[in-house]
This record gives sequence, structure tokens and C-alpha cells, in this order.
Amino acid sequence: MVNYKVANESLADQGKEALYIAESKMPVTAKVIRERFQREKPLKGIIIAGCLHITKETGNLARTLKAGGAEVYLCGSNPLSTQDNVAAALVQEGINVFAWHGNTDEEFYWCIRQCLDAKPNILIDDGADMIVTAHQEYKDLITSGTIIACQEETTTGVKRFKAMDKQGVLKVPLFPVNDARCKNQFDNELGTGQGIVSAIYGMHVLFAGKNVVIAGYGHCSSGMALRARGLGANVIVTEVDPIKALQAKFSGYQVMPIEDTLANADIILTATGCKHVIAPKKEMFDKFKNGVILGNLGHFDIEVPTKELYEYAKEIKPIRQDVEELIFPDGKRIYLLAKGRLANLVLSEGHPAEVMDMSFGLQSLMSEYIVKNKNSLKPGMIEVPVEIDDRVGFLKLQSMGVEIDKLTEEQYNYIHGFLEGT
Repeated sequence: MVNYKVANESLADQGKEALYIAESKMPVTAKVIRERFQREKPLKGIIIAGCLHITKETGNLARTLKAGGAEVYLCGSNPLSTQDNVAAALVQEGINVFAWHGNTDEEFYWCIRQCLDAKPNILIDDGADMIVTAHQEYKDLITSGTIIACQEETTTGVKRFKAMDKQGVLKVPLFPVNDARCKNQFDNELGTGQGIVSAIYGMHVLFAGKNVVIAGYGHCSSGMALRARGLGANVIVTEVDPIKALQAKFSGYQVMPIEDTLANADIILTATGCKHVIAPKKEMFDKFKNGVILGNLGHFDIEVPTKELYEYAKEIKPIRQDVEELIFPDGKRIYLLAKGRLANLVLSEGHPAEVMDMSFGLQSLMSEYIVKNKNSLKPGMIEVPVEIDDRVGFLKLQSMGVEIDKLTEEQYNYIHGFLEGT
């Protein structure tokens, strides 16, 4: 029996079409790994709960885990990122889904609890909310060993778990899939980088000639800076990390404090994983250029000070789907994308299937790894094994018809030895 709560079951046929389109672009997750999982059933008897963006790409991860024998529960990791047609289609395929677009904070955590009530063995999180909730409210799942291990797929979540681990309160084995090369160098940089099109979708704006401010210069935001420059924008980067600031400067971008950019910025996009990138102060808001577009591509809606902007505005007008015009007391107008939430998932379709193929290939193989090694895993942060990272990379290359060189025995011994020198 499938347990679920979705927005509209009649959207299932549309969802199946979306899943089909993504599947054709995800040969690693949706073909190579899925076909082996279907034969071998490495996840038989395992319950997997995922707090993830319910998109067509995530749907194909769920299909692969189910093909491997797992019972799969899904809930959304963001109130506005669920694709309701995909959620409906997955329910028809026997996947337990508790997610719909536009749920409240209370409903968001109700959905998480529905998944945790199923007593899952593996948790796959995006932002850490499910795993943190398990630590706070479902401690018996941890102390009893019901939860074998967990995975986290985004930078914000990894930061939270590193803080938990440092304080000694992370009680489960936790694999930061986000930090694997096949994830952060593609999904983060290319996927989030291409996410700037959400600003184009939101306001049908021309980037060429605009002053575009990119807050941060990590994997995600450096990708956005590159795409914005490619579209003809004058790109300014803001940073708190001196090394990343140097990288941005030597890559040809202007670098300055964010406060100094506000008067001339036409578009401001954030992806830092930190709160209040723009300080929530009236004097900061008063510096905004009239007509500026604000968009956040980080996980939570606190990078742009959404709450304080709403409080400061004398009028808030929805002008397009998921775009609001905020009119300030002095008559100045600014445009907020997606209520300060993940604009690339709310206004468009999130990261392209081609890069999510690698991220979800990693999560599929890591689920298998967790089951195979369940008796040897200890609580705390554990790196994704390099051989799994490499395997996903090789599978992706293979699916693209790309061949690469192999080390000879002599070369292998040279780079792994120390005796041979000048």
C-alpha cells in the first residue's frame, strides 16, 4: 500500500512525460545502475527516505532505488520546489510521496515526520532538515540502529553536519555526497551556474550590459558569475574568503563589499549558504537601485533578507508567477524572485538532468555501499570513497562515448612512489 499526500493525482500523466524526458538524459542513474540494481536487488528489505527537491531528476533516483529493492519515501526539501506532476506520477509507481508545491512550514515538517514514521534505514537529505529532525524527535531510530547511515547532497546541509560533528552531536554515519568531485564540480558549478536563467524567466530581462552582482565565489556562485559574464553582463563578485576573492579577481571580475555594489546593481544573485548576505537594515535597503532584481540560489530563504524586506515594503504586488514587486516607502520598486527561495527550482526546473545524473548516480551507489558496509560504519562525517566517485565519472564518460588514457604500471609506480628523482 502506497502512503502519500500530493497536490493533484490527475497530473500523473504529465509527470510521466517529464520523468521520461529526464530519464533519456540520465544514462548513469536511469540505465546502467538501474539495470544492474534491477537484476541484483542490492537494496532489498531496505527503507530509504529522501528529503529532496521533488523534480523529474529526483524521480529517476527514486525509481532506481526502488528497482534495487528499496521501499522509498520522499518529501520535499523546499516548500516551493516540488513539481506536482512528478509527485503524482511517482505515487502511481508505488513510491510513497508527501510533497506539494507551496506547503507551509508546518506542513513541510509534517511531511518529514511522515517519512521518519516509516522507520527508514537510510536517509538522503538536501539541506539537513530531515536528519536534524531525526536527531531531535526520532532518537530511537538512531539509538536502535534502525538508521544505518545518511547522505547529504547540498553545501548548506554539509555545513550544518560539520558543525554537529565538531560539537559531538552527530550520532549517525554521514556521507557528504555534496563534497564528491562528481557532484560539486558539475551539479554545483554547472547546474547552479545555469540557474541564472531563472532571473531571465522571472523578469524576461536582458543580461547584456547589466551590472550583475554575484554574492560568493564557491562552486555554485563561481558558475553563476561565469554564465552571467557569458551573457554579456558586467559581473561584480562579493566575498568574505580572501582566497576565493583572489580567485574571482584573477578570473577577471570586479571584487568589492556588497554594500558598495547596491547603488548600481541591476541584478543581485546569492548562493553563499550564509544568512543576511545583504544586511537586514533600512539604510541598506535605501541604497538599492530602483528596479533591482533580487534572487537567491542558496538553499534557505535567509541569504536575501526576505522577512525584513516584506516588513519594510509599503506594498507587495505579485506581478508574474513567483515574482513580487516590493514598493518601498519612498516609491522605489525592487523585484524579488521566488520569495527569496531557490529561484532556479521555483522559476525554472532546477539543475539539468545531465548533471543530476552524476549526483544521483553517486547517491544510488552510496546507498548500496551503506548496505554492504553497515556493520563497519561509525557515527560522524565519512568521505565518499574515491573509487565510487571515479566509477560514476567513468560511467558518465562511457555513456558519452568518451575514452581516456590509462596509467601504465610504470607510471602508476612513479606517481605513487618517492625513490625516483632527479
